[in-house]
Amino acid sequence: MKQNGSIDLFHYWNRLRDGRPAPKRTEIEPSDIKSLLADTFILEKDTRGEAVFRLAGTRLCATYGRELKGFSFPSLWREKDQRLIARLAYGVFKAKSVVLVTFEGRSKGERTNPFELLLLPLDGGLEHQRSLGIVTPAEKPYWLGTDPIVDSLIDSVRVIDPDREPMFLNNRPAVTVPSLAPSDHTFSDQSLAMNGARRIRHLVVFKGGRDE
Repeated sequence: MKQNGSIDLFHYWNRLRDGRPAPKRTEIEPSDIKSLLADTFILEKDTRGEAVFRLAGTRLCATYGRELKGFSFPSLWREKDQRLIARLAYGVFKAKSVVLVTFEGRSKGERTNPFELLLLPLDGGLEHQRSLGIVTPAEKPYWLGTDPIVDSLIDSVRVIDPDREPMFLNNRPAVTVPSLAPSDHTFSDQSLAMNGARRIRHLVVFKGGRDE
């Protein structure tokens, strides 16, 4: 995850679930994530088994130039990617997986912009399978929100196990790496002479080669 929106929503979701596969949908408090609401959405599985928007934030709707509620989630994507997106959404519903997608959005005016999508499972029971998500633009050009995105092309996909995979490198302890250049005290002049070596600036050159 590279975008702050994705990171913040993941942390919120992870705190709510508290070790469970997913938090209950009733535990989501919009006031807790009010700074993210404009870009967030909730998907539900309809009677055909397809992921559709149940709710969508105002900025997200402006990005796509329409009210997304009730629209098919896979329909936002290029035809060749729709089956993959549908399978990923199904995995979030059924397997409680966490999915991260980077994609390129193409506007009606043939402009392009990179985005990051995060899908998080919610526990709504077998009858109400839902997921929480956010779409964050990696860049914010002046035209975004006025020239609607009409086509989306997947760049990369990652299915995450939040219990097993380290999510953020900055949570790892620093590892000290020794210098590749020997210090002045590594080799004494006496030891260099004994080994047929000589010092050239910061390098130590050992006598070698093949004997004919």
